[in-house]
This record gives sequence, structure tokens and C-alpha cells, in this order.
Amino acid sequence: MGVFVFLPLVLPLTALPIARLTEQHLHPRGAARLLTAISVVMALCSALCLALIGVVGTAQIPGNPLPDSWSDPEVRAALPYHETVGSAALLVLAAVLFAVGRTLARHLRIRARARRALGRALPASSDVALLPDPAPYAYALPGSPRSPGRVVVSTGMLAGLAEDERAALLAHERAHLTHRHHRHLLATQLAGCVNPFLRPLEGAVAYSAERWADEESAQAVGDRRVTARAVARAALASHRPPAAYAVFPAFAAPGPVPRRVAALLGPVPTTRNWPPAHTPAGLAALVAALGTAASALSALNAAVALLLILKAVTPL
Repeated sequence: MGVFVFLPLVLPLTALPIARLTEQHLHPRGAARLLTAISVVMALCSALCLALIGVVGTAQIPGNPLPDSWSDPEVRAALPYHETVGSAALLVLAAVLFAVGRTLARHLRIRARARRALGRALPASSDVALLPDPAPYAYALPGSPRSPGRVVVSTGMLAGLAEDERAALLAHERAHLTHRHHRHLLATQLAGCVNPFLRPLEGAVAYSAERWADEESAQAVGDRRVTARAVARAALASHRPPAAYAVFPAFAAPGPVPRRVAALLGPVPTTRNWPPAHTPAGLAALVAALGTAASALSALNAAVALLLILKAVTPL
């Protein structure tokens, strides 16, 4: 196994440059998908290697569930990690699983609570739920197998927008639902729970998802300036949705809003899903791709080595 088993724990650092550069050279759709894929693969590799380090490091401790033959001198030579390292890895893995479970449970709990509240107050006769609330907010509430997703918007938000800006707002939130942006956000949140080095990608994916919805909105209303104006006015009225629903994609968040407005006032972004090789973003994408591949290969190599050793020393 060697030191390669530790590589997936630090290789997420190779994805930090592309997280900063994707918005400049990729369509937001491609940026969100690329960064989500990188986050998920690297998080899975990190979790697998933590488990492997824990198993290997604690193999010599009496009472472990592994075969007694793991205490042979040949196994100690092949798996030289100290039990302190293994015990620490298992503790970290337990903390990771707790953080992932808590984040996932919170997300599902808030979705279920929001759907129940809307179901009691507003029957699902439309995909737009207009709440009589003077506080300005708008967000996309994902659906479930038994109920479709809905756009939740307050009267306070609509009161501050012109008619064409309201259409842009609704198109933006519908884009979140259509393309299931909440899945991208949740996947990167969970990845950040597994490996803290992946947390910058969470913010980059959240911004890319908002920009993706901005572009869909601009295309739906046929005027990028209208969408830019709607984003700016919504941000001036409210910087975030109600705290209880902060896990959902919201029209005025996340920021920075000036970058979103500037992008909408600029040219239509390129449709490419991979930046040109001769650009800094292209080099950063290559580094991230190599880091992701190295992480996957390191995790696979460690897992195969462990299985082969276990098979060799386990009596038939």
C-alpha cells in the first residue's frame, strides 16, 4: 500500500485553482457539473482511504474482527502502519460519517418540513407558491416522488420587482428545479464534510448554479439586462432566504451578486464544457483532472493491495 494510501487525503488541493477559474472560461452549466464530479470522486476516495488506513493500522490490536493471521510477521512487514495512525483514522472516519449524516438529515428534514407547510397553506395547483409575507425572498423547493418541486416566493419580493423582472425571477427558480441544482449543492456539501480541502468547491458550485439559472432566466425572458436588473433589485431587498430554508437555491444568494450582474451585462458565456488548453483555466482543469485520476488510482491500488494481502494470509 505504501504512502500512496495517504494521497487522496491531500490531492483535493489540486482542484482549488480550477474552482477559482471555471467561471471565466466555462459555461456555468459545465462548471457546476465538472466541479461536482471532482468533489464527489475525491470525497469517495478520501473516505475509502481513511477506512483502509484504519483497518491496516488497527489490524494488530487484539480483539479486532480481522483474522488472527494478520498478526504474522509477514503481514506486519507488508502493512507497517502504527496502530496510533489507524486508530486516529477510524476516529476521523467516524467524525466524517457523523458530519455527513447530520448534513443529509438536516437537508431532508427541512425539505419535508417546507413541503408540509406549503401543502397545508397552499394546495399544489401551480408550480409557484406565493406566500403573503412582507419579507422579500424567493427560493426553489425541490420535489419528491409524491409531490413536484415548487417555486416559493413572497409578496414582499414581488412587490419590489417590475412585471418583466418577476418573470425573470420565476424563470430563474424554475431553472433550479428543472436542472436539479439542489443535488449539485448537496453533493458538494457532503464532499466538504468528508474532506475540508473540498469546501472551496462547494462555494464555486453554488455560484455556478446561480449563474446557470441566471443564463436560463435570461434566455427565457429574452433580455439579459432584465435578468441582471432583477438580480440586483432582489439583492438590494434581501441578501438571503429565511434561515430555516437556507439549504435551497435562492434568487438573491449566494453572492457576490455584483459578479452575477456583471456577467449578465456582458456577452453570452461560451458553451464549452472544458477550457482551452493554452489558458490558465485549461492548465488548472488538467491539474484537477490529474489529481482526481491520481486520487482514484491511489484508492484503488490501496484497496486491491489490502484485499490481496488479506486473501494471502487467510486460511482457506
